[in-house]
Amino acid sequence: MPSYTFCSTANAFVLQGAVPVFVDVRPDTMNIDETKIEAAITDRTRVICVVHYAGIACEMDTVMDIARRHGLLVVEDAAQGVMASYKGRALGSIGDFGCYSFHETKNYSMGEGGAVLVNHPELIEKAETIREKGTNRSRFLRGQVDKYTWVEYGSSYLPSDINAAHLLAQLEMAEEINRDRLASWHYYEEGLAPLRDEGRLRFLEPPAECAHNAHMFAIRLKDLEERTALTAFLRERDIVVSFHYVPLHSSPAGRKFGRFHGENVYTDRESDRLTRLPMYYGLSRTEQDQVIDAIFDFFGQRR
Repeated sequence: MPSYTFCSTANAFVLQGAVPVFVDVRPDTMNIDETKIEAAITDRTRVICVVHYAGIACEMDTVMDIARRHGLLVVEDAAQGVMASYKGRALGSIGDFGCYSFHETKNYSMGEGGAVLVNHPELIEKAETIREKGTNRSRFLRGQVDKYTWVEYGSSYLPSDINAAHLLAQLEMAEEINRDRLASWHYYEEGLAPLRDEGRLRFLEPPAECAHNAHMFAIRLKDLEERTALTAFLRERDIVVSFHYVPLHSSPAGRKFGRFHGENVYTDRESDRLTRLPMYYGLSRTEQDQVIDAIFDFFGQRR
């Protein structure tokens, strides 16, 4: 898995006694570098976990080929990838398992919650059992058994009806929300293009075969010092920006539970440079202009 991700990605495996092996990312997308995966595989490897950062797909054809040749499962962390796709296939639906997040920071939110996509029909019932505290309650509700009981390990992963209703209202207008976010993404891209063309900053670069979902618009500065200065400059103008992530391999838990394989060329360097601009459904062009103008001002230029 990449080190450039949120701790939830690694926690899912650490909680089952597995050891996360971190490999470097690609500088264009901040996704796992598919060319570094195979060298990290050993006879103890069981899973390749990819993270579709910013709703931009990893190179899934290569990942799936490596997995099948080595007899490995593929888990897609598509937490940020709802409504995004790779070569026409929805993110999360390509590997053996896919995971969505409906956290408050995502394009579609229920506060806290998510979904698991299971690409093996024979495992769906087990997934239902785990979700229902280890019971066969789902079979009972379908009339397949006359009572339900404890049959497997599990926990309580049930969202409340109120949370689910909050999410449903957004999913019913998912296409509208997605179009709105994409329009905002392209407005940032067009507005900041002169600074990119001058080499003052860089964008993420979605590959042509990937349809992203405008989960975020990220820019990358020269280095950590410049990013820190820009963050402070924007905050003085009441514009709040944020960065992603502190790479897991450098964290206390990452050092305790995992290890980095191979050379770390881009993970640390690029994570120090990246800044996320305001992005949400209903973001107005006036608000975006304020952000764009402020960034031009930071570089001492007029838009």
